[in-house]
Amino acid sequence: MARLSGTAELPADFAGELAAEENVLAVARSSEGPLVATHLGLWLPEGRRVGWHLLSKVTWRDGVLVVVEAEESGEAGGAVLLRDRPGRRLPLTEPRRLPDVVHERVNGSIRSRHHRDLPGGGAWFVQRKVPGRDGIVLQVRPDRGADEQAVAEFAATVVEQLRQAKER
Repeated sequence: MARLSGTAELPADFAGELAAEENVLAVARSSEGPLVATHLGLWLPEGRRVGWHLLSKVTWRDGVLVVVEAEESGEAGGAVLLRDRPGRRLPLTEPRRLPDVVHERVNGSIRSRHHRDLPGGGAWFVQRKVPGRDGIVLQVRPDRGADEQAVAEFAATVVEQLRQAKER
């Protein structure tokens, strides 16, 4: 049935628990276990789902998927401040369609992105769609070594400017 519908079957050794109505889009195998892409995010081999909006960067090269996950480190006037975790290398023994689906979903969650140089370091300002929620969230990822307080203050002014522009 999964082949006819274009979805993938959930592997028997999948360690997670899908939400009601969570659709499996692609499955791959790694030496650590299965990776499962759904419309809500990427399930890692340990059975933990990372939402598409929290994947900062994913690369696929020479049979290895490298995943850079972001964690929310704070809030600034309605913007979500992010900090990248170290990249995780996942050699895929059976990649199937998963790298393509991951690429499509991560890029598809991004509505706009802009890098801004600020005193004390720059930051990426990214508007993203969060799977399973209405609307767009503004994420701000300071560059390594940037003054995070200065970035947070600037992010709050950006949120206020966006709010004012919507009201016009």
